[in-house]
Amino acid sequence: MAAKLLISCILSLFLTFFFKPSNAAYNVIDLGAKSDGETDSTQAFLKAWAAACSSVKASTIYVPTGRYLIKNIVFRGPCKNKIAIQIKGTIVAPTDYHVIGKTGNWILFVQVDRVSVIGGTLDAQGAGFWACRKSGQNCPVGSRSITFDWASNVMISGLTSINSQLIHLAINSCKNVIVRNVKLIAPDESPNTDGIHIQSSTGVTITGSIMQTGDDCISIGPGTRNLYMSSIKCGPGHGVSIGSLGWGVNEDGVENVTLTNSRFTGSDNGASGVKISQVTYRNIQGTSATAEAVTFDCSPGNPCRGIILQDIKLTYMNKAAATSSCKNIGGMSSGVLMPESCLYEG
Repeated sequence: MAAKLLISCILSLFLTFFFKPSNAAYNVIDLGAKSDGETDSTQAFLKAWAAACSSVKASTIYVPTGRYLIKNIVFRGPCKNKIAIQIKGTIVAPTDYHVIGKTGNWILFVQVDRVSVIGGTLDAQGAGFWACRKSGQNCPVGSRSITFDWASNVMISGLTSINSQLIHLAINSCKNVIVRNVKLIAPDESPNTDGIHIQSSTGVTITGSIMQTGDDCISIGPGTRNLYMSSIKCGPGHGVSIGSLGWGVNEDGVENVTLTNSRFTGSDNGASGVKISQVTYRNIQGTSATAEAVTFDCSPGNPCRGIILQDIKLTYMNKAAATSSCKNIGGMSSGVLMPESCLYEG
């Protein structure tokens, strides 16, 4: 028994010293961040990113429990290996909305590849900015809470974003993005606080997420292709909207969009826009804030084609009295449809 124990101890020491974990780890506290929610920790986060981005090993940036005050910050690639940002605490913006509201983005990732953001909460403290907008004062442009530009192979998992000044999560010119189990929350009267905005991106998947916002739960801009959305809980908000489109002469269209197994509660709108094709709405249930629960308003010059409606159940005031409206749209309908489909087959 003693011999076995000795061998086990020697083996444990051997594994500890010669087979250490290959990942590099950077704790923002070790690099100067303070978890009091008042001390500016922006530079500590930038130091962690610089170290992780330059590491030839896969890296983890760790944000422990606590509140971390961060001003406008840019995490720029390309980097040498994959990076996971593991957040246990809350990242907060300054209470003065002017600080982050001047640039359009609070937390910005540019040209990154194989980056994941896991857990945690972002609090942009947007109430002051919303009040400024409503009062008609001279306000800054406002900021999206977290933005990915020209990024590839990104995963956002388990993140909560509250009180965004504008859009909670923006995905622009990206490829292969997974968004799962996120919560995006702002009061229903907060202006332009879209949950997720996607534009000029291919291969975006959004699953298992809750969105309660003052604007679109998900807005789909030009150049979006191969978008899959499933198990979305939306409302209050304006629903899942395709558009606005048609602002540019040579603007890219929207193609191959699927929304399935989702629930809408007190949402306003569905889709409208131009140059839309191959969009599937399947197994959608919920309530509409207006009598017209389904609205398709497509361009006469570029009518919508290949739209599929399957098993849709939307009520108005808890009654099967909702209506639908279709302009310049063709597709197929099947299953139980409430309200009755207005699509023409084509």
